[in-house]
Amino acid sequence: MTAPLKRASALVCCPVLVAVLAGCAATTSTSAFKGAQHEVAQVVSNLQSESTAGEEKKICTDVLASGLVARLNKSPGGCEAAIKGQLGEIDSFELTVQAVQVNAAGTGADVRVKSIYAGKSAIAGMTLVKETGKWKVSGLE
Repeated sequence: MTAPLKRASALVCCPVLVAVLAGCAATTSTSAFKGAQHEVAQVVSNLQSESTAGEEKKICTDVLASGLVARLNKSPGGCEAAIKGQLGEIDSFELTVQAVQVNAAGTGADVRVKSIYAGKSAIAGMTLVKETGKWKVSGLE
């Protein structure tokens, strides 16, 4: 695979990341969720907090799953630069965790978030996996 194609494949998720992170200016409430669902919703809240604070390194090390970080690391400047570029595209928007579904094995979860971008409501999806006992964002829909 050529270098431009590697970079392109590594950044496939970045436009979707902007859509999900677009809601990062508002506080994400996790109180409606209990148990594993609460833990998953808390990761979304952590992503919101770290995004608002411009903590690209923490996002890459603490919030994103290793597979997603590996893909982003193939882009110029790596994961932190990719996240920083995406965060630079975000204004002030709202984010609401609407639903959390944890799989029966307790190793994966799907989250639906609602955000407002340019005055329009949008629903986006995130997938999370449990890595070394911690929930991490593994993908975006």
